[in-house]
Amino acid sequence: MNGKWKMQIIFTLGKEGTLRYGEIKRRIKNITHKMLSKQLKELKSEGLILREEYPQIPPKVEYSLSKKGEALLPVCKYLCDWSKRFK
Repeated sequence: MNGKWKMQIIFTLGKEGTLRYGEIKRRIKNITHKMLSKQLKELKSEGLILREEYPQIPPKVEYSLSKKGEALLPVCKYLCDWSKRFK
């Protein structure tokens, strides 16, 4: 799993639960729309998040952690805690 923002996205979805694109964007400071979109696509292709699209107008899309993503969450939390201790 490479990418500067992926761990933050996983951590955010793990903490907040299911979120829409704009909600993720508001919670992760300084990420651009282009980068968020790219990272979400990669996380989905890696099987770490789920993307649920609802057939309505306006379109509604929600993101959540997959079982594989949930299993990775403790590792993300550990690395986050570790980085805070050694800053």
